[in-house]
Amino acid sequence: MVRPYVIIGTGAAGMAAAERLRLLKPDVPIQMMSIDDHSHSRCMLHKFLGGERDEKGLSFVEEDFFEKKHIMWGKGQVAKGVDPKEKRVLMEEGYQPYEKLLIATGSVYGIPPIPNFRTAANVFGFRDLSDAQKMNEAIRELNAKHVFIVGSGLVGLDVAYALMERGIKVTIAEMADRVLPLQTDAISAKAYQDLFEKAGAQFKLGIGASDSVVDDQNRITAVKLSNGEEIPCDFVVCAAGVRPNLAFLEGSGIQTERGIVVDEYMCTSKPDIYAAGDVTALSGIWPNAMDQGRIAAANMCGQQQKYTDTFCIKNTINFFGLTMLSVGEVEPKEEGSQVYTRECQNAYQKVIVRDGMIKGVQLQGDISHSGFWQYLIKNQIHVSSLLEEKSVFDLSFGDFYGMDELGEFRYLDVS
Repeated sequence: MVRPYVIIGTGAAGMAAAERLRLLKPDVPIQMMSIDDHSHSRCMLHKFLGGERDEKGLSFVEEDFFEKKHIMWGKGQVAKGVDPKEKRVLMEEGYQPYEKLLIATGSVYGIPPIPNFRTAANVFGFRDLSDAQKMNEAIRELNAKHVFIVGSGLVGLDVAYALMERGIKVTIAEMADRVLPLQTDAISAKAYQDLFEKAGAQFKLGIGASDSVVDDQNRITAVKLSNGEEIPCDFVVCAAGVRPNLAFLEGSGIQTERGIVVDEYMCTSKPDIYAAGDVTALSGIWPNAMDQGRIAAANMCGQQQKYTDTFCIKNTINFFGLTMLSVGEVEPKEEGSQVYTRECQNAYQKVIVRDGMIKGVQLQGDISHSGFWQYLIKNQIHVSSLLEEKSVFDLSFGDFYGMDELGEFRYLDVS
């Protein structure tokens, strides 16, 4: 019996890997498995919850992707463990043997240890399509009018935005002193907070939930805050505490730390087992997950490709038409940093420079022609000589793109 190449997960990393595997191995059997019945983009889940798209509208591949690529897909299959010695994935019923295995299970939400939160029937996360579907059912069954959201990061605000589009009131609790604390500073955060509040959202910043009230159907009807305030609600969404989906690997011997530990070839500590995407905790952004999946697939096929992308946090945000690019450090992480800011009526810009190199950039309001900032940060390009002649805000693509000694146009190090 020919053992298939198996991929656990149909997110960005898993789907990119499947496509590359089929290209490199036209004849080998490929088996994918996922907990959901629809392949979907997590970045689009809020559009499903908000009613803009249906399940099919969330897909980021062609409708006949699996058929055209001759890839088997086990829908609704949950991996319960991995047995590297016998080369098989353990499932709820039986097991799936593999020749090579890619773990691309993404991340899962955590539920804080607040009384009733982990046992009540109306507490949800927002990581997979199944989460959004459960929330949809709750909205209909409970005729939901008010939802309590834990966390004001990208996921929390995505949920809030979608629910408000459906006319549902939201209260958002955040332990930090501002919204989007990982992507913004006080100024850029305030711009988004003002827009959400204008649309009807209520924020509780610097305040956590400490208790809850449940009814006789084991549903939370109100959340008690650490300041003594009580917020009534129809259900709760936990949008904080996301972590790599590792629990099913217990006992497998696969090395994990914050995520699955992989080498530069995306290989785990066990032979013939690879990992890519959020489960590795290398990067939480979509393009990087896809790159990791493709490189893992290439190495599963015997090629020697390295993943060399320097870790650099990058987020593009758009709420109520206000766009923002946030790359690298949000606030200076070390002494000796120079922080430059510039504000006008409809835009805010912030650049952090240290040791002659750009360490962080925030552009809010206008993010056009901004691709070179990520290049500068990831590659630690020195800009000291340029800053002697011009403002950091006057740097442009043209300062770093020119003809090299071989007569080819490319990014240049100007140090």
